[in-house]
Amino acid sequence: MSSYTEVSAVAISAPKPIRHTTNFHPNIWGDQFLKETSEYKPIDPNIQKEYEQLKQEVRWMIMDTTVSHAQKLHLIDAVQRLGVAYLFVKEIEDSLDNISSDSNSDDYNDLCTVSIYFRLLRQHGIRISCDVFEKFKDCEGKFKSSLNDDIQGLLNLYEAAYLGIHGEDLLDEALAFTTVHLKSAVSCVSPRLAEQINHALNCPLRKGIPRLHARFYMSDVYPRDDSHNKTLLKFAKLDYNILQALHRKDLHDILQLVNEQKVIGWKEKLVLATKFPYARDRRVEEYFWILGILFEPQYSYGIKKFTQILSLLVIIDDTFDSYGTLEELTLFTEAIKRYLKASIPFEYLNRLRKSNSIMEIDAIDSLPDYMKHIYKAVLGEYAEIEEHMANQGKPCYISYAKERLQTLVQAYYDEAKWFNQGYVPTFEEYMTVALETSGVELFISLAYLGMDDATKEDLDWLWSNPKLVRGSKVIVRLVDDIVTHKFEQERGHVASAIECYMKQHGVSEEEAVKMMKVHVEKAWKDMNEDMLKPTSVSMNKLERVLNYACAIHVIYYKSGDSFNNPHKLKDKVALLLRDPVPL
Repeated sequence: MSSYTEVSAVAISAPKPIRHTTNFHPNIWGDQFLKETSEYKPIDPNIQKEYEQLKQEVRWMIMDTTVSHAQKLHLIDAVQRLGVAYLFVKEIEDSLDNISSDSNSDDYNDLCTVSIYFRLLRQHGIRISCDVFEKFKDCEGKFKSSLNDDIQGLLNLYEAAYLGIHGEDLLDEALAFTTVHLKSAVSCVSPRLAEQINHALNCPLRKGIPRLHARFYMSDVYPRDDSHNKTLLKFAKLDYNILQALHRKDLHDILQLVNEQKVIGWKEKLVLATKFPYARDRRVEEYFWILGILFEPQYSYGIKKFTQILSLLVIIDDTFDSYGTLEELTLFTEAIKRYLKASIPFEYLNRLRKSNSIMEIDAIDSLPDYMKHIYKAVLGEYAEIEEHMANQGKPCYISYAKERLQTLVQAYYDEAKWFNQGYVPTFEEYMTVALETSGVELFISLAYLGMDDATKEDLDWLWSNPKLVRGSKVIVRLVDDIVTHKFEQERGHVASAIECYMKQHGVSEEEAVKMMKVHVEKAWKDMNEDMLKPTSVSMNKLERVLNYACAIHVIYYKSGDSFNNPHKLKDKVALLLRDPVPL
């Protein structure tokens, strides 16, 4: 007889526990993205034909060997900023390799071109020296005053400086120099140029979400450049709108699961808002978040699955943060551990996923009713991924995501114990747990599973906790704490990095925040350094780790905790998912 049996849910009378809840902002989107699928029409054949023709023309431009290296650098810079570089990875890689081997900074005399040269090669992983900027310093070792009026040069040097690594004082000086002069220039230039400067100062390329940068560049910057390439611009706009339509359709499909009385893809009798009223309803924002990590159309399955699991993790996070009692959280943590040890066949879980019953697997019968639904959803989502990976001949790959889930839940539980005990750990003790609650390794392992070319070597590298991953974890955790710690303490939450550092070192909140920002900036440099060649995995995989840190930087740091306050993110979501680019 099978050890896994299905049973009907039974209500058990028990005293109602006292629960801490938070009045989170409600869903602000209503049914905006829940339109009839008939409205999502296939791309007009004539537009598709024009798109393919323009795509080939852009490819020829990148491959053209008759233009100068400086012209090619400016072209590649535009291709990247317009968000279409993902379509020409091999062509760009070959061009930059050729430029790197056939030229040096002495071939370029203006600050703008040298800065683009440096930034593109660094982004490509090439260890180009920052000494290329020495020519722009005076005899006293300071940047020449004649550069003050070169706004485009300053903007590009500013962007290049964010690719710096530890020990590159010249780039630190460049960042300080350009920041001061760009800020002072805002009131002296045209409104359009002032807008470009403010956009860069608010969020540099290295720390932003590529799709948002692309939308701004193709709408407000590139068309006003007298030398812009009309073919490239038209292609970029078409690509943006086509990809936006695909993303909107995928988001519609995800939301439809809830709208049709399903909870995170599960055929249940209650919808999300009534099953977990204490949790944040952020499905649209979650999808936006994932698009900051993966956006390419070939990863559509992975993006949708990733979003569904993120929705689950938000519910789990809110359960551990406020709603669940310590006894319930203990049972749930143990249930997750038992699931991972049990090696339950995904065929069984997949069959169970399609049923309407509450099931019994090891300790699930001891869970409170609401947790049974969460637990069932976890098992089912993982079963779907396991089946998908098995169909690709990679059934064992799911083990990485399982282990990271257990680590994340255990870290949530450790923080819940601290809160219930009123314990404030040292900063170092806090970080050993808090870095795990960043979820970086779980999210990136899920991202890799959603990419058809992921290998065991990629996942082993991720498992080894390399400098790039450690840096991303520090950024994600501390940026979150810097922005949300006051709100979290008001609603009742474990001490954040800020409170831990203040208590341990006897410093003010302002001093603690300042120190956290120092740790964050060090982490960005760690990430930059670990993305320089030779690397253990492809740049495509490394960029997903960087993208995760950038998504958090935008959603939390630059948008003022917009995950908890979704109205702050509304305009960005609209640009990415709702409003097409005018052609």
